[in-house]
Amino acid sequence: MPRLLTLVPAALMALTAAWFAQFIPQVASGEILTWSRPWIPGLDIEVAFLLDGLSMLFALMVTGIGAIIFLYSAVYFKGHPKLTMLLTLLFLFAVSMLGMVLADDMVTFFVFWEGTTITSFLLVGFDHEKTKARDNALQALLVTGLGGLALLAGLILLGAEAGTFRISEMNAAAGAIQASAMYVPILVLVFIGAFTKSAQFPFHFWLPGAMAAPTPVSAYLHSATMVKAGIYLLARFTPALGGTEVWFWILTIVGAITMVWSSVLALKQTDLKLMLAYTTVMALGALTMMLGGGTRYAVMTVSVFLVVHALYKAALFLTVGLIDKGTGTREVGQLGGLRREMPITFWIAILAALSMAGMAPFVGFIGKELMYEAALGVETEPLFVVTAALLANANMVAAAALVAISPFFGARVAPPKSPADPTPWLWIGPALLAALGLAFGLVPALIDGPIITPVVQSILPGEEAVYLKLWHGVNLPLMLSILTFALGFALYYGRDKIRGSLQSANFTGGLDANDTYNLLLTSFKRFAAWSARTVQGGKMTVYLRTAFAVLALLMWGAHLASRDAFNPPVEGIALIPMVICLLIAVSAAVVLTTGSRLYGLTALGITGAGIAILFVFYSAIDVAITQLLVEMLVVIILAVALVKLPNMPREPNFRAGDALIATALGLGVAFVVASVLMQPFDPRINEFFNAASYPEALGRNVVNVILVDFRALDTLGEVAVVLVAAISAAAALTAGLRAGRKEKEE
Repeated sequence: MPRLLTLVPAALMALTAAWFAQFIPQVASGEILTWSRPWIPGLDIEVAFLLDGLSMLFALMVTGIGAIIFLYSAVYFKGHPKLTMLLTLLFLFAVSMLGMVLADDMVTFFVFWEGTTITSFLLVGFDHEKTKARDNALQALLVTGLGGLALLAGLILLGAEAGTFRISEMNAAAGAIQASAMYVPILVLVFIGAFTKSAQFPFHFWLPGAMAAPTPVSAYLHSATMVKAGIYLLARFTPALGGTEVWFWILTIVGAITMVWSSVLALKQTDLKLMLAYTTVMALGALTMMLGGGTRYAVMTVSVFLVVHALYKAALFLTVGLIDKGTGTREVGQLGGLRREMPITFWIAILAALSMAGMAPFVGFIGKELMYEAALGVETEPLFVVTAALLANANMVAAAALVAISPFFGARVAPPKSPADPTPWLWIGPALLAALGLAFGLVPALIDGPIITPVVQSILPGEEAVYLKLWHGVNLPLMLSILTFALGFALYYGRDKIRGSLQSANFTGGLDANDTYNLLLTSFKRFAAWSARTVQGGKMTVYLRTAFAVLALLMWGAHLASRDAFNPPVEGIALIPMVICLLIAVSAAVVLTTGSRLYGLTALGITGAGIAILFVFYSAIDVAITQLLVEMLVVIILAVALVKLPNMPREPNFRAGDALIATALGLGVAFVVASVLMQPFDPRINEFFNAASYPEALGRNVVNVILVDFRALDTLGEVAVVLVAAISAAAALTAGLRAGRKEKEE
């Protein structure tokens, strides 16, 4: 029996699941429960949560299966020195996942989304002493993290187009969003976030690598939590973004490719855990493809298959953990004839695998029948969808047989350890999950009205769900199911030849997704090293050239991308400011071209004085005084320093590249300023500071009040920069004076 303290997280998860379960009748009746508190009122951002059919299903999966995983982990890792850390990370991950599926504000949603990314990185890399665990954790973090950045951009654009960041209010703006010119960019960014999180092609490669995580962690990640996050994202935004041709084709094609390809790769594996990982990718591809269809049967398939997959996948992963713990290996070639030594584990594996294969009377059979019904009902290219579903499901049957039959039947193989069934604390969880797969199949009403129907209505508001039942009569979906079993068992019996052919085959020309990832990562590291050597070489001129060139490119890019006609306001400009600007420009040109330091210093002073006069002309007396004082100080310091420098060359060194950058930057600034002046003036900020300066800050000089009170932290930062520069200059001068004194003394 595990220590009582380690059972606390499992108890908390179970209590949370029970707490959510009390709201099932309300949610099933169509009620949506909400809770919100202001977070950033100025930006209309709230900490907001809602509980509807979709979030209820995911909340029950996260907490219900989470309770089983926590109990299993406490026993599986009994005596492990890092058990407390593992349970803590799992708990933080569960909280992040729970917050994500309940969030009704897109900012809140994204915060929890990234919480799952970070905590899953720590979980995958739990055995950080192993290089493989560290590398695979980094791979998962980079892929899902980059997808998260794309999702953030998509959510910001979506909120801007919809006029709200509340997810529950998106449905009302669906027409405006889909008619917007930003619809396709939003869709692409959201898809990247979902595809990276749920391991869809071409980002499917990271998920099998995440098998470096401990087995209970893999069971949790794959069955009910992280890898389903992308599916949840797509389902949640289906009302606002779905139903278009772009939505259908992208999700259908990507889902079909992922589903078929990963199911083929599953047959190639010899590690039971890795085999299950690829079947997870296959299931995620199927869910993605069905969400692309968007029909009532397709959404029903998604709703049922979420339950089906969570039950059998958690049960099978935990069963593989039992096999690994009981025999010391997960390799199919080292396992066989275990049904006598591990009878309980055997029956759990059989029950879960039958649901995975979609055999009657398990709930997996209902899910598979619905999938075929949905595929046949697709309006565009139903043959493509049906073929993809048939191939993937046949491979799934073969994979289920490999997991449930190969280790327990056949010739007795001596594994590294003497096999035996584990303690009931370990097998009770997977046994319960496998039994639920059978119970929900025999009595589908247990989940139909309370769970499935509210999920369908959350994804497709106004649609009535199809009544779930085990037997629909002899029809085409049943014929496809029979064909699936026949193909699946044929693949299983030819498994050795198929595996050998797959392992020797070269489908990608020697460059698979993992190789591509490694190539990109290596190339990026080399580019980073090259750019650091080139840009960060220790030369101030290089720093300035790089910064100014990038700034010029950004400003010119913004100007060229602008669709507004460039018509800056030039009327009303007085003669005196124009003359002063001309004087400043001529003085700056003298600084650049003169061969005399004295002339250059004088011209530099004239430019500063000219700027100060402009400030005076526009009534900024305080700024003008500051400018004059700074200019005088700079001129004096430079005059003192120039005495120590060698004579300048008679002919100034003209650099065409620097001149080009300077010209581009100057014109870019001019374009930006002119573009700003072209915009209508918004007097609200001006009116606010004029009205608030004296009542709130007791100051009548509005500029001073802004600098000292309203922008106090900005001013403090600027003063700190000046102070650091002054200290550095003083230190340099002091060091120089000391060096000079030593030379004189010597």
